[in-house]
Amino acid sequence: MNQLRTGAFRRTTSLEALNAMSHGTAMEPLGIVFTEIGPDFLRATMPVDARTHQPYGLLHGGASVLLAETLGSTAGMLSVDEGQGVVGIEINANHLRGVHEGLVTGTVRALHTGRSTQVWEIRIEDPAGKLVCISRLTVAVIALPGKPLP
Repeated sequence: MNQLRTGAFRRTTSLEALNAMSHGTAMEPLGIVFTEIGPDFLRATMPVDARTHQPYGLLHGGASVLLAETLGSTAGMLSVDEGQGVVGIEINANHLRGVHEGLVTGTVRALHTGRSTQVWEIRIEDPAGKLVCISRLTVAVIALPGKPLP
């Protein structure tokens, strides 16, 4: 089990726990899978196929943004204290390269983890390691109403 509690992350988790949280959410039908937890990053993959294509057979920009927000929000959740959570307040994305098929990989790293806001950078790359999309997510840190996170 790949567990982490270093760097920007304050909570210990596992890939199994993160992937279990995706059941019954937007991530599940798109095939997003958390694949690696590092000392200062979190990584996930998403297939480029009919589920994530736009009408011209390329990776849909909205699917890339969903992957980016999934990574940033999850990393944000891992970076707050017990009883706190995060909610997205702004996301941007620059789509730099088209992808027709295969698997894209997103990697998130913190740019800022403050008491009330966090800013995360998400790089999405194609199977050759070429940058497909660069995204930045800002989240607000909030108090959770009584329900502990996994």
